[in-house]
Amino acid sequence: MKDNFPAPSEFAKFWSLDPDSVFLNHGSFGACPKEVLEKQHAYRQRLESQPVRFLMREMEEMFDRSRNEVARFVNAASEDLVFVQNATSGVNTVFRSLQFNPGDEILYTSHIYGACKRLLEFIADQTGAKLVEACYDFPISSPDVIVQAILCKVTSRTRIALIDHITSATALIHPVETIVRALETRGIDTMIDGAHSLGSIPLDLEKIGAAYYTANCHKWLCTPKSVAILHVRRDKQKGIVPVVVSHAGYAAEPFAERFFWPGTFDPTAALCVADSIHYMESLVTGGWPAIMNRNHQLCLEARVLICNVLEIDKPCPDDMIASMATFPLPLLTGSAPIGYKSFDPLQEQLYRDYNIEIPVWNWSHPPSRLIRIAVQLYNSMDQYRYLALALVGNGAKAPGDITFTI
Repeated sequence: MKDNFPAPSEFAKFWSLDPDSVFLNHGSFGACPKEVLEKQHAYRQRLESQPVRFLMREMEEMFDRSRNEVARFVNAASEDLVFVQNATSGVNTVFRSLQFNPGDEILYTSHIYGACKRLLEFIADQTGAKLVEACYDFPISSPDVIVQAILCKVTSRTRIALIDHITSATALIHPVETIVRALETRGIDTMIDGAHSLGSIPLDLEKIGAAYYTANCHKWLCTPKSVAILHVRRDKQKGIVPVVVSHAGYAAEPFAERFFWPGTFDPTAALCVADSIHYMESLVTGGWPAIMNRNHQLCLEARVLICNVLEIDKPCPDDMIASMATFPLPLLTGSAPIGYKSFDPLQEQLYRDYNIEIPVWNWSHPPSRLIRIAVQLYNSMDQYRYLALALVGNGAKAPGDITFTI
């Protein structure tokens, strides 16, 4: 397979990714361009040259600039938006601020991100709230299936729903505007986990109208790690408290003041948000709309190829995916469950033998295995062709060298 080792796209030179790795997993942790990392380094140099001056006299203005830019990017008022460490922190912030009584119902879907499921289990254990799961299968034929699965689980005890905008394991865009409005008419708030949305699809938080929305900046927005946004609708801000309560206090006004100073911290990832927005849009004629369209179209093209290799139909309609696509695989036999710190044997084999970094999930609704591709500017179609060759062993190794029944 070495002779067929694929070149990334012409944009790869702007990233620091290992040239000997075929990195098809931007969705897990993102990857930050070199120029944005240099911006972060410059901020850190300023911080360490005079920490008091930087943190106490200079930082707030830069912090607000970044917050204002990302608020503009998602069509939200900056005073309703704060920075948190990641989307999981955003979900924790909201659910650990809300007050639940025994018997209150928290609605979520079977496609929930695992860390958020653990959080809901904690909330239920501490408060006596009841968790209600709206289940739907993958593959899926239509977004309407999702809406109906959620609405049929609503009862008079439903307090709030936690809904992914783009699911992690199955990479499905949820029809969040429809869901939010349908639940709102029933008096139910919605928390949207948009971990994969920011920079992947156009976002209009005013139009979506959710009570709570969180999204990572380090994925498709390509900032350094450890920064995400949390948007809280103005009528829902009372009682929403940061995970770390610090000098401003838990009820400070305006809302963003509660989150500004969590104690001594490294603010440079958040300061880079504005820089990353502007740098990324400078790479492609047409800016962010062109970036999102390019990644989406490449994802669709790669999906056709992988579906042909796996001899399966498309697992969902084209308009239900953004810059990631997931494919079902046959189940493992005679193997222990894969934990969040472990790797599926196929994932390890692709990494070890082909230098391909791609996730293989163990997913339980219904029990199945999934493999997920992701697309960012640095990826090329040749990399997905290489993945296809690895999956079938075409011309490089015997076809039996990689199977789906390891």
